[in-house]
Amino acid sequence: MENESLWERTAARIGGLDEAAMAKAEHKLDRLTKPPGSLGRLEELARQLAGITGELKPDLSNKAVVVMAGDHGVCAEGVSAFPAAVTPQMVLNFLNGGAAVNVLARHVGADVVCVDIGVNAELNHPELLVRKVRPGTDNIAVGPAMSRDEAARAIEVGIRIADELAERGYRLFATGEMGIGNTTPSSAMLAALTGAEAADVVGRGTGIGDEALSKKRDVIRRALDVNRPDANDPLDVLAKVGGFEIAGLVGVILGAAARRCPVVVDGFISSVAALAAARIAPLAAGYMLPSHLSQELGHRLLLEHIGLRPILQMDMRLGEGTGAVLTFPIVEAAVKLMNEMATFESAGVSEQ
Repeated sequence: MENESLWERTAARIGGLDEAAMAKAEHKLDRLTKPPGSLGRLEELARQLAGITGELKPDLSNKAVVVMAGDHGVCAEGVSAFPAAVTPQMVLNFLNGGAAVNVLARHVGADVVCVDIGVNAELNHPELLVRKVRPGTDNIAVGPAMSRDEAARAIEVGIRIADELAERGYRLFATGEMGIGNTTPSSAMLAALTGAEAADVVGRGTGIGDEALSKKRDVIRRALDVNRPDANDPLDVLAKVGGFEIAGLVGVILGAAARRCPVVVDGFISSVAALAAARIAPLAAGYMLPSHLSQELGHRLLLEHIGLRPILQMDMRLGEGTGAVLTFPIVEAAVKLMNEMATFESAGVSEQ
């Protein structure tokens, strides 16, 4: 419809996986020189990638991790071990290539795309995409993080980024984020969307102690009581207790899915965005590839609600997209195994 917003139109464009391509992939996998199913998750990935792209041999060599950055008013409540000033400092670190995600991206041949969607500072760098909705959210402990319109605009920033990258030839995406304090709104969103208790989903984030953890749980309870986010309305949840970078990642996921591109989901914060995206467009879940199981308390519950099983378990909790980037080679390996292994016929190997 003409009066639909970009995010609504994008969500409506997301279709189901290509069942015919998945059936062809299944047949081919069963003809390779191995016992059926013996490559486990790699075979599952190969089938899913065929369903996502409609191709048995998709070229996923152009890959990018989109790092959305934004600040959070809730930092005023003392919920993080680091001051809010670290957000812009880390953005510059990303742009200068010195962060963990940069090292891992170089290692696997991926590009880091850094987006200022809500940093509370004026940053200038030739490689920074400045798409600021506002310089940071408001304090969710006393009121909504942002307006509903701002939440929609942030999602649409992510959609446009995915579109731009797809037009430039990127076919494999990963989600990354930076925002001091962002495990607090993420935990609040998880509790709001699933009905879980704060005590069951709130982790230590950047490494806070017991006293700060207790305070963080109290802040999340207050945020939920004050804002009353509607669990049946993901945009309402984002607006009331979310963050700009979280909403931006929702848009990246929706945009990638609409373009039939796989998107590797990073850790806790990225998975909250993935859950919100799946609530907006349920078929989007089929385009998500899980990366790792974070140390954050609520991450396992998050993945279960989306229907994802983590590929890696590395005891990581950094964010930035590090776990997702580390998973890129496994995703590419699934495609290569299906297309470079000999079949029983071509190798002259006897079957069972």
